Amino acid sequence: MWRPDKPAPVPRLQRKLLAWLLGPLAVLLVLDSALAYWHSLRFSNLAYDRALHEIAREIVLHVKLDDGAPKLEMSEAAANVLLLDQEDQLFYRVQAEDGRLLGGNAEMPAPRMDKSAKPYFYPGEVRGEPVRMMVAWMPVSDDAGPPLVLVQVAETLHKRSRFTWEMVASVVLPQLALIVMALLVVWFGVSRGLAPLQRLRRAVSDRSHLDLSPIDTHDVPGEVRPLVDEVNELMARLGRTFDFQNRFVADAAHQLKTPVSGLKAQIELALRENDLPRVRHSLAQLYISADRLSRLVRQLLSLARNEPGALDSMQLQPLDLNAHALEVSMDWVPQALKRDIDLGFEGAEHPLMIDADPDRLRELVNNLIDNAIRYSQHGGRVTVRTSQTADGQCRLAISDDGLSIPVEERARIFERFHRLLGTQEDGSGLGLAIVSEIATLHGARITLEEDTDGVGNTFSVFFPLRVTMPAPAVS
Repeated sequence: MWRPDKPAPVPRLQRKLLAWLLGPLAVLLVLDSALAYWHSLRFSNLAYDRALHEIAREIVLHVKLDDGAPKLEMSEAAANVLLLDQEDQLFYRVQAEDGRLLGGNAEMPAPRMDKSAKPYFYPGEVRGEPVRMMVAWMPVSDDAGPPLVLVQVAETLHKRSRFTWEMVASVVLPQLALIVMALLVVWFGVSRGLAPLQRLRRAVSDRSHLDLSPIDTHDVPGEVRPLVDEVNELMARLGRTFDFQNRFVADAAHQLKTPVSGLKAQIELALRENDLPRVRHSLAQLYISADRLSRLVRQLLSLARNEPGALDSMQLQPLDLNAHALEVSMDWVPQALKRDIDLGFEGAEHPLMIDADPDRLRELVNNLIDNAIRYSQHGGRVTVRTSQTADGQCRLAISDDGLSIPVEERARIFERFHRLLGTQEDGSGLGLAIVSEIATLHGARITLEEDTDGVGNTFSVFFPLRVTMPAPAVS
């Protein structure tokens, strides 16, 4: 984590922006420097090549005709004046038309050149040093038809290089200064432009992991605001999930405390007994308490599994509500016989297709039938019905002969751990809450009203009828 006593690292986004902004400038500077060097070298050669040409013309003036044959007559003093230079060395060579060397440096290479060609300039090497050479055929005098001599003049490159680099510096250095100033301006501008993101980063990094309140978007740039809005929505969903988890943990701790304490008390009582029948009675009570505790744990797990946030884990598939309800009802026949309950089923005449999660739908029907059998009178009647309503919905109804639930209690009957006063049956108050959660996950609604015969209650769950797409017509 960043600490105030250490310099803050340059954010990756800022580095990328600076790289994309300043990188092209650096490439342009390199290309411009290369182009400036090429032009400077060209101008330098043009300037100093003229000087070489003038030196060659001066050398030709020292060539005289002796009986019609050219002869170089240049004193040492004249050569020193003509070829003396403070920075570079000058070399020359004069050759007659017949190939005879008239004077100069014999180690200079003699090129083959047409006599009608113009003066030619090219790079070369003399005595291991790079030079710029000029070669040309020149007349000995201004008279018509004089003999020609091949004149070569070479010069080392010190002046040319210095002049070239001076010209390059005069062009590139101002541009480099401009790029440095642009770097500072761009750095300042990018830093100021990203300052809101830095404040946003600090606001997020400084908050507690328990703080899921929305991030303030007042100072957030418009380009980043959709991302912050999505983060706020994610934190809102996390907050709801944490609320569900905290509520579940609190409810589970509260509900498990009593049966665990009862188990512990019954175990202590059984340990004190020496009479075998009393011990067996205590063990039977322990079994009943353990069975209640097991049922409570299953219901708590089912409640957690069917929280509203569990929608993503559902596997909806086409399902016949009529056949599914009949299959589940058959499983409850032995339990109904134990309590002398008449468990009946009245199904629709045709399949009722809905989109449902089979396991969750089975759990919904189980809880409704279990609730009806548990609270019906001994020798009473429980009926499971499936039908299609006039508005095209699929209805699952479970009727019982239990005590009618008061109208003022019907809105609260689906709340967690809510139980009616005066009931003698064991229960945790979770069965109908689980039914309500599963119905919500399926987009269904649940109602409670008195039974049609005026005795007991009827719980009805209305599912949307599955829409079947028509098959494409075959041409």
